Amino acid sequence: MKRDVRILLLGEAQVGKTSLILSLVGEEFPEEVPPRAEEITIPADVTPERVPTHIVDSSEAEQTVEELQDEIHKANVVCVVYDVSEEATIEKIRTKWIPLVNGGTESGPRVPIILVGNKSDLRPGSSMEAVLPIMSQFPEIETCVECSAKNLRNISELFYYAQKAVLHPTAPLYDPETKQLKPACSQALTRIFRLSDQDLDQALSDEELNAFQKSCFGHPLAPQALDDVKMVVRKNVAGGVRDDRLTLDGFLFLNTLFIQRGRHETTWTILRRFGYGDALELSPDYLFPPLHVPTGCSTELNHFGYQFVQKVFEKHDQDRDGALSPAELQGLFSVFPAAPWGPQLLCTVPTKAGRLPLHGYLCQWTLVTYLDVQRCLEHLGYLGYPILCKQDSQAHAITVTREKMLDQEKGQTQRNVLLCKVVGAQGVGKSSFLQAFLGRGLGHQDAREPCQEPSVYTINTVQVNGQEKYLILCEVDADSLLATAPDAACDVTCDVACLMFDGSDPRSFAFCASIYKHHYMDGQTPCLFVSSKADLPEGVALPGLSPAEFCRRHRLPAPTPFSCSGPAEPSTAVFIRLATMATFPHLVHGELNTTSFWLRVTLGAVGAAVAAVLSFSLYRVLVKSR
Repeated sequence: MKRDVRILLLGEAQVGKTSLILSLVGEEFPEEVPPRAEEITIPADVTPERVPTHIVDSSEAEQTVEELQDEIHKANVVCVVYDVSEEATIEKIRTKWIPLVNGGTESGPRVPIILVGNKSDLRPGSSMEAVLPIMSQFPEIETCVECSAKNLRNISELFYYAQKAVLHPTAPLYDPETKQLKPACSQALTRIFRLSDQDLDQALSDEELNAFQKSCFGHPLAPQALDDVKMVVRKNVAGGVRDDRLTLDGFLFLNTLFIQRGRHETTWTILRRFGYGDALELSPDYLFPPLHVPTGCSTELNHFGYQFVQKVFEKHDQDRDGALSPAELQGLFSVFPAAPWGPQLLCTVPTKAGRLPLHGYLCQWTLVTYLDVQRCLEHLGYLGYPILCKQDSQAHAITVTREKMLDQEKGQTQRNVLLCKVVGAQGVGKSSFLQAFLGRGLGHQDAREPCQEPSVYTINTVQVNGQEKYLILCEVDADSLLATAPDAACDVTCDVACLMFDGSDPRSFAFCASIYKHHYMDGQTPCLFVSSKADLPEGVALPGLSPAEFCRRHRLPAPTPFSCSGPAEPSTAVFIRLATMATFPHLVHGELNTTSFWLRVTLGAVGAAVAAVLSFSLYRVLVKSR
């Protein structure tokens, strides 16, 4: 909604433009009227719509055509004033003033116009009969107000309607020729209806209607008012009420009725509550609320966010089988302008026979939040998070983690979402490794049907020391890493690196070792070498250090063998190890899976407690000795 309103008064000389302005400001008819009034500004706190309003006078005698055109260009609404007692001034509306205002805008938005019939005190009847044909001819005319600057009749109403024409315009909502809602308005209201239909029965119950009413207008409808609304719909729309519930046709009819009765501010209140701007598109302020993410921090859904998206899942899981079918997923996406998740989804998260289970669904939300938080905010906005959760914005659903540098200083991360980059030569099995993380070995039914659009990401959950963590695997082009300067190796987003080589091809390890030296050797990112295709015989060793000797020399964990051949579900041990290394990056990686490591952690904690007790006892002895 606009933050201020600029009203311009146009019309023939002596029709009373200046008198109208002075009568509004002085609340009495002026005895002396200057040729043209100075621009006045009415503060927001004294206007009905609570926005500052600028009122600008005009005079053909004192302004050139160019100056008038400049004022028209700056105006939000134009009041064309005529003298109800002079028919010639009425005819000039059609032949002169409207062409001057909107003559150069054959297509596109036009400046809204209010017709103002002044000097109603000089004519006993009404001029509306002469004005109605003009209003029918020019759809940009919002309304016509008859008033009297001398008697102060309808002066405040005139400027109220001018404000209303700017803040709650009819043109984007309604086509007066067809007497129907415009397509963009109908589409926006349909989305609002779907968001409000919590049980997906294609109708709004009294409970759903009152929740909608309270969200938009601050209070529910009385039972009698609800019955009256449904009775009006029943009389006018076949199928507008079904089983005592308001259908989409009935909902659209009510908004059409509001507009036809001059209450289009009601429809605008609904649209703006659900995030729509003047162009009937969801506004950037609504879709992308401010969220500061410092360098070195990441973004995750918090428990409010997970509760909301899980509720959306349960709403659309109509057959209650714990998974969304393609049709159910399409229903969930119906409030989006286009499907937000493409065919890659099936290759990115755990799925079940082509359906999306709750676990995979939550994984996808976690991935989007981590990789592109602005896109996540946009998606939550389309799903109506601020309205349905009664929050200022969907940023309420996001947690920004602490800087990674602090995690490294503390020796442990508080993050629930970890990123592992999978690096290696082409053909070593990186893509199979990513799919194995989703439980799909090479013999798995889904693996035999390759993805139409392979994804470079997969995400799943693993248990680390009794806590569930989301682990994201990202397949990286090794050639691009080697082409990058070493000083660019400081990758704050990577929590652990998986350096993969083919155990049956020693050359692939040499390639992997060069990547480690080039990018990771001088950094703080924990690294794990993984020997893929462990089911195949080892290749003939090349001169130089073996993989095990290389890792020992560089104080790295021994290479981990991995295979995903066969119909059995691949082992998760390597993925748990990667997540554990990412969670405890400061530790010697070789100790992470040993009993001695956890024993050492426990003994360390006990030792610290004993030291604290001894220190306190010594302090008491010293105090007593004094």
